[in-house]
Amino acid sequence: MEYIDYYKILGVSKTATADEIKKAYRKLARKYHPDLNPNDKEAEKKFKEINEAHEVLSDPDKRKKYDQYGADWKHAEQFEQAKKQQKAYQSQGTPFDGGGEYYTFTDEEGAGFSDFFSQMFGRSSRQQRTQAKFRGQDYKAEVQLNLSDAYKTHQQTFTVNGKNIRITVPAGIENGQEIKIKNYGGPGVNGGPNGDLYITFHIINDTAFTRQGNDLYLTVALDLYKAVLGGNETIDTMNGKVKLTISPETQNGAKVRLKGKGFPAYKKEGEFGDLYITWQIQIPKNLNEKEKELFTQLANEAAKK
Repeated sequence: MEYIDYYKILGVSKTATADEIKKAYRKLARKYHPDLNPNDKEAEKKFKEINEAHEVLSDPDKRKKYDQYGADWKHAEQFEQAKKQQKAYQSQGTPFDGGGEYYTFTDEEGAGFSDFFSQMFGRSSRQQRTQAKFRGQDYKAEVQLNLSDAYKTHQQTFTVNGKNIRITVPAGIENGQEIKIKNYGGPGVNGGPNGDLYITFHIINDTAFTRQGNDLYLTVALDLYKAVLGGNETIDTMNGKVKLTISPETQNGAKVRLKGKGFPAYKKEGEFGDLYITWQIQIPKNLNEKEKELFTQLANEAAKK
């Protein structure tokens, strides 16, 4: 497996704090986000690398394994297990032959992993390990999902290595989020278990809303007359229309919070974020002479106050 320097990708040192990693990730994610770089393949690739690096370095356990094992950090548990088994066999005077344990090992990762086994167990164990049971390779897949689809739980079918896989995507899944499908990876060797399938979701915003966590934000145009005099305005939310009362003398940029009208929380049935509406007052155009006269009268009255 090729070593990827996650610290270099985020532009932080190996001693960076969790806050420094988080700050660097947010800055880069905004810079290379697909919504800000449409049809830019290089930015899309960079965005994926940034998400992958953040996923590992923001998790204390994954970061510890990565710092210790580098490219083979995902196999840390197998390495530790193998060390314990080797010590046990050595104390019993028994050569290591796999002992029926499962270790992740694939041809693609061959060189580094083989050398690790050779150094740990010697040449004789390297010759004998073909009799052991090995866990299959983990697969990775990426799926693009519209924001409107991520709003609701639904089923989706896609193809990985020629196999059709149908999964249920929970409502509220986030951009860059990864889920694991057990036993849908590569086949095991010598009767070992299959690997797992890891799916990373990339959310494409196909709506007028902006999503931040579970909250949604929407800017709505409001005509000047209604802003001044008050009235009613019907707006679209992600689960239907809502009629709002406009207070007289509403100012441009005023905000309204609609509790529970935001995005669903991931795997938390019935829990939603909020929807924040920002009013953008529209100045009337193409005024006729009568309308201009009325606005002039209003201006004169305002000047007297």
